[in-house]
Amino acid sequence: MRKYLIAPLAFFSFFVYGQSGSEQVKVTDMLKIQSLSGVTLSRDGKQAAFTVTKIEPDAESKGDYKYVNHIYVVAADGSTAPKELTVKEGSSQPAWSPDGKQLAFVRLSDGKPQVFIMPMDGGEPVQFTHYKYGAGTPKWSPDGKYILFSSNLRLQDLMKDSILNPGHAVPAWPYEAAGFDRNADLVPNHAKADPDGSVDEIRAYLDNDVADKKAKVVDRLNFQDEMVVNPEMSFNNFFIQGLETGSQPMALTSGFYRIADVDFTPDGQHLVIMGNMDSTQHPDRSLESSIYLADRDGGHLKLLLGEKGKVFSNAVVSPSGKWLSYQYSTTSFVTVPQLAILPVQGGAAVELPFDRAKGGYTWSADEKWIYFTAQSNGGAPLYRVNIATHKTEQLSGYNSGTGSFDLRGNKLVFVRTEVSDPFDLYTSDATMQQARRISAFNYDWVQRKKLSMPEKHQFTNDKGLAVEYWVMKPANYEQGKKYPLLLDIHGGPSAMWGPGETSMWHEFQFFCSKGYGVVYCNPRGSGGYGLEFLRANIEDWGAGPTSDVLTVLDKAVAEGWADTSRLLVSGGSYAGYLTAWIVGHDHRFKAACAQRGVYDLATFFGEGNAWRLVPNYFGGYPWEPRTKAILERESPITYVANITTPLIIFHGENDRRTGFVQGEMLYRSLKVLGRPVEYVRHPGATHEITRSGDNRQRMDQMLRTYEFFERWIGK
Repeated sequence: MRKYLIAPLAFFSFFVYGQSGSEQVKVTDMLKIQSLSGVTLSRDGKQAAFTVTKIEPDAESKGDYKYVNHIYVVAADGSTAPKELTVKEGSSQPAWSPDGKQLAFVRLSDGKPQVFIMPMDGGEPVQFTHYKYGAGTPKWSPDGKYILFSSNLRLQDLMKDSILNPGHAVPAWPYEAAGFDRNADLVPNHAKADPDGSVDEIRAYLDNDVADKKAKVVDRLNFQDEMVVNPEMSFNNFFIQGLETGSQPMALTSGFYRIADVDFTPDGQHLVIMGNMDSTQHPDRSLESSIYLADRDGGHLKLLLGEKGKVFSNAVVSPSGKWLSYQYSTTSFVTVPQLAILPVQGGAAVELPFDRAKGGYTWSADEKWIYFTAQSNGGAPLYRVNIATHKTEQLSGYNSGTGSFDLRGNKLVFVRTEVSDPFDLYTSDATMQQARRISAFNYDWVQRKKLSMPEKHQFTNDKGLAVEYWVMKPANYEQGKKYPLLLDIHGGPSAMWGPGETSMWHEFQFFCSKGYGVVYCNPRGSGGYGLEFLRANIEDWGAGPTSDVLTVLDKAVAEGWADTSRLLVSGGSYAGYLTAWIVGHDHRFKAACAQRGVYDLATFFGEGNAWRLVPNYFGGYPWEPRTKAILERESPITYVANITTPLIIFHGENDRRTGFVQGEMLYRSLKVLGRPVEYVRHPGATHEITRSGDNRQRMDQMLRTYEFFERWIGK
């Protein structure tokens, strides 16, 4: 049996209260929210640097808004207020020099990201890299004499680069261009372009059409990115550059490999490299990832961890260099990675079991603990696992979320999210006791708002799984009155919502301020509840999760304050799918909103860049008889004739994650059937529209949803 050290019970209780502010949350309040990320402590633990993302009016486009990043520093004990360090916008990825006297960061220069260095005793930042392909993710060598950085190169540039590829080699793995042997299509064609000439001359002419963007030729498996059909491939490579004047970047990696990250070992003598260096398999087909050790110049590459069908990642070497912590899993999407440690000098790996998806691994200085965050039960607590006992200790509760954090000695600085404050910075000791807020990026203005506080409940579903849900009453709730109730559903399907989750803070509070109640839950298949719960919707995206969310709705209605003639349902991505499924099987809702969803699983396989969800969840491909039958059974479009609920459908015009034709298919079907339906496309928007998209479009979608609901709940 797995044993876990449990934090005090106070972490798990949730006192229902209402914030005493008098102002209602407005749609434009989303423009006030400042998000914090990239927390990093100086080596002495006295200063913290972090990135703040703000939303500001766009001077170049009237009525529009833009995201602006700046780097701040603050005394880690909170003795001074946060200070904005960068004047020019677009600065991020701060990294302290070992002596704390300089800070490296990234911002654009001539349209490409480059590394800059800021002296901490005063003075302007100096551009450190001028690399023609751009530079990012800076890391200092332990002796402070070098900076390691990454750069992303297109395949075409990598093949032509005389330094990274002096022999102008082509990939050893097959490029998979139909009809060509041994990647002959990648060998430069020096023939003169002529549409009426020889085959080589015609090929040269056709190459010019591609260069002039008159054609896109697709040969690869993963040909969709988040926005467009993209036949090009690109590869991360990593470089080191000395601080002395005139120093040039030296490549640490090269070749046509999928390399995720590179970092120094604590003594600075070696590199830990994470990625896939299989030279025989196309990167689109190989999902495995390995961990390697190399000399500090990238030579003498040694495989530490790698296995067919496995992903090894997130490698972090302990301060003494004795241990390597990492996580591993199968290549399946529907899994919970396992945390383990490995003696760097040789020996057996040791598993540190904890049934949650973990991130942000950080060793304590004495190597007794590994700290990490994990979404769990509606929050994102900070945990630490004892290396000696293998027991995991929970340091914060389920009613808040711990974002980016860093640890130095006994000093912990972290970003916290909670219902009363979406983002702010906190400081505490290494056990997270007596945590104190040391910023007010959102706290002050949020205190003026009248917020609705979620009430937590749970029930046991037909699989014996405990399903947690939260009920939010209208902000101006009065006993004895009846209110419309919105069932809001999360996507993924492996996402998780709760009081510690950041993305829905504004939407929940906006609808509550408009006099709606909101109920949301984490149905079977959600993350944050372990592997069994995560896999409980395999081959069952529709009926099982629907049972969970409708049971939650029934239980909220049973409290007596919801008007059953004014029930509403909304959700995005997988939840757009589930919204369409629900209204195809249940007619209790007055109106519904399906956002950027998947409605036909067979066509989603070809249309969306998240196509691997199909084999991972449904066991095969659309042409296989068994899988074909399951996909038809599980697709909302199969039941479209049963949809009579008024429905508004949203999709971003450049959403390639689910594919925008999904929305068109559902809309046209309902329109042919003569059902009450409205379809809204947002030009240029991707799948991330509601989280990081154009802010006018974010407000537009929320307001259109509200306005559409208002058309129907009064009837």
